Amino acid sequence: MNMTPEQNVSAEITGDREIVISRIFDAPRKLVWKAWTDPNHISLWWGPRGFDAPPCEVDLRPGGSFLINLNGPDGNIYPCKGTFREITEPERIVYDGPPNEPAGCGAGIPPEATVTVTFAELGEQTELTIHTLLASEEHRVAARNEGFIEGWQQSLNRLAEELEKGATIQND
Repeated sequence: MNMTPEQNVSAEITGDREIVISRIFDAPRKLVWKAWTDPNHISLWWGPRGFDAPPCEVDLRPGGSFLINLNGPDGNIYPCKGTFREITEPERIVYDGPPNEPAGCGAGIPPEATVTVTFAELGEQTELTIHTLLASEEHRVAARNEGFIEGWQQSLNRLAEELEKGATIQND
């Protein structure tokens, strides 16, 4: 890659209940989509550094669900689960966190959120944007304070590292 991962990541709070995180990858959209949606690849990069995600479950269709169990460096398992609302391959994924549980993902943040992930084609690059709409301003503040932005930045940097090994993803 020509740029360091930190130069490609941006994060902003765009409203009382919103957090938007974007990153440009030096990989075509089809490859980024596959790395994001294939359970065999998700398990290689999902979660902050020091975490791993053994094989996960992904039913990639509207109404389908996903479950990613993050193994933390503290020995605990942090489940990340949700239900897909919309799938528009290879452009957009919308999913909801579980409505009746205290935690939607990872270390307990964000509960009751709707996440829209877009994959914008920029020639041979892809801009991935994660737009998270949280249930309340209180949930947004808690997510920010508990490392939601930093966790996604680390995850996206790990994804970039996997995309650099693109031949592995393309040959699956």
